[in-house]
Amino acid sequence: MAGAKLDEIDRKILAELQSDGRMTNVELARRVGISAPPCLRRVRTLEEMGFIRGYHADIDSREMGFEVQVFAMVRLASQSERDLSAFETLIQDWPLVRECHMLNGEIDFILKCVSPDLSTFQRFLTDDLTAAPNVASVKTSLVIRGAKDEPGVPFEVVEARIREAG
Repeated sequence: MAGAKLDEIDRKILAELQSDGRMTNVELARRVGISAPPCLRRVRTLEEMGFIRGYHADIDSREMGFEVQVFAMVRLASQSERDLSAFETLIQDWPLVRECHMLNGEIDFILKCVSPDLSTFQRFLTDDLTAAPNVASVKTSLVIRGAKDEPGVPFEVVEARIREAG
């Protein structure tokens, strides 16, 4: 279990930063019960080890004028590794695509897209996505409302698994 490599302090640091990545190192150290210098060393180590990939602001896309959110299910004509990788490379240049996940089953990729309006998304869909090499079909679902959007991992589950294993 990957989280088990970390001690309890490291896991607390990750949980606190996931909850509030803007807190100062002094506040983080206070919350996890250690002094500031070792806390900062631990954070740097967690970054170097790849547990912390970055720090981001959680921007409300609707507040920024992106009223439309769509999930696009993409099926490719060929699933060779070369063609899968080519599609993954292609989507990097499409700013409306915010997430891309390869799936198993009938759908090869699911894309989370945002757009300021339906006509902009429709242009992207017809001019870029469905016209892309190797794309066999695209099915889309317009998001009506979101009920949950939590980034990261559920640390309460990590801690429960470690207790059970211990």
